Amino acid sequence: MTPELDRLYSRFEEESLVPLWCEIGDLMPATPRSAARPHRWSWHSLSAMAAQAGALVPVGRGGERRALALANPGLGGRPFATPTLWAAIQYLNPGEDAPVHRHTQNAFRFVVEGEGVWTVVDGDPVAMRRGDFLPQGGWHWHGHLNASDAPMAWIDGLDIPFAYATDSTFFEFGPDQVGDVGTPERSRSERLWGHPGLRPLTHLAPSRKTPLLAYRWEHTDRALREQLELEAEGYPATPEPGHAAVRYSNPTTGDDVLPTLRTQFHRLAPGTATAERREVGSAVFQVFEGSARVTVGDSTWHVDRGDLFVVPSWQALAIATEHGIDLFEFTDAPIYERLDLARAEATRGSTR
Repeated sequence: MTPELDRLYSRFEEESLVPLWCEIGDLMPATPRSAARPHRWSWHSLSAMAAQAGALVPVGRGGERRALALANPGLGGRPFATPTLWAAIQYLNPGEDAPVHRHTQNAFRFVVEGEGVWTVVDGDPVAMRRGDFLPQGGWHWHGHLNASDAPMAWIDGLDIPFAYATDSTFFEFGPDQVGDVGTPERSRSERLWGHPGLRPLTHLAPSRKTPLLAYRWEHTDRALREQLELEAEGYPATPEPGHAAVRYSNPTTGDDVLPTLRTQFHRLAPGTATAERREVGSAVFQVFEGSARVTVGDSTWHVDRGDLFVVPSWQALAIATEHGIDLFEFTDAPIYERLDLARAEATRGSTR
């Protein structure tokens, strides 16, 4: 340092300037260095606290949802699972309505256990049951109604952190109550779109957001089971030995169900270990059934039914199961792919 250089740095600060030569190591590291940390949340603890909130906290206008967001310990207290992904447990008591609203963030619900709640999207009531995946594109009116005599909890996933970081959020209140919309076995969206390989001639234009509001567990389960059966018959149907996987897709395009979120389901047969894989972008997993040893970066946990865990960008993920496991996954991959920033690598082969 010289007096002249010291004065120059002072001028930089006065004029809100930062010299690149002092910052380039942090701004352009050799590989992604996410502030998010690998982390696991226990379903047993989460569901117990959600039930306690159900007894103590009303649901209604203002708070909008009785939801407990997963706050990654590396993100400074923000209610974000990763820098781009939101995940939360939502809890609804018998007879309760979650009021109607809409927002530009894309969203979905995934049900680990229970039934009796209907999510109502643009007036279309959609039943929620164990194993069902229920996507909902941004800027659609939606509320929830528990028509049963038991409480119910499920996982919400949204792109809230991404919308927040890009200053693209809009939000609007709707009616305070869902109202008398009925509780049909099949929603209008399923009656129109829920027929594999068949598309209504009245809706041939592509849509960026899936018009199908429920992807039912019986279809997911059968697809995974038959992949493993085909593998056993010698047909190359799985991405790696003992690992069946499917991606939920938009029936109008074949692309991801939502423009900012990718959702997939994995089934590992007993005695399977995955390849160690890392990707640009982050992911949240929830155990649907079974158990496994999961390693993310330098962290290793044993996970059981309902547990959730986070995989930050470019952190290696490996899963090994003795008795088998089913896993729901959602990621921000569509964002990185559209920006031509996606990258992935597998660092070792899987074993079984």
